[in-house]
Amino acid sequence: MAVLRAVDGGVLLRLRVQPRSRAERLEGVQGEQLRVRLTAPPVDGAANAACLAFLAKTLGVSRSRVRIRTGAKGRDKVLYIADLTPEQVALALGIAEDETG
Repeated sequence: MAVLRAVDGGVLLRLRVQPRSRAERLEGVQGEQLRVRLTAPPVDGAANAACLAFLAKTLGVSRSRVRIRTGAKGRDKVLYIADLTPEQVALALGIAEDETG
């Protein structure tokens, strides 16, 4: 699966999350995943909550439109983003079209 994939009603986004970083930021695409650095620790769902909040804010959508589809207990995740196209997500996240797959 590519970094972004259109599905019925939204987009799937593949991530590699690095918790306990100095700052929250996007690191760009590596392989077939978007790398995201978060300050939250991977304890009691804190990193997952921070990931969803950070991406919702970056995408300019409400937090309820971003959900973890798979990978809630690991660093590799697939998120579902409702009501956006892959092009809109790529533009908001600064992903080049050749990197989206």
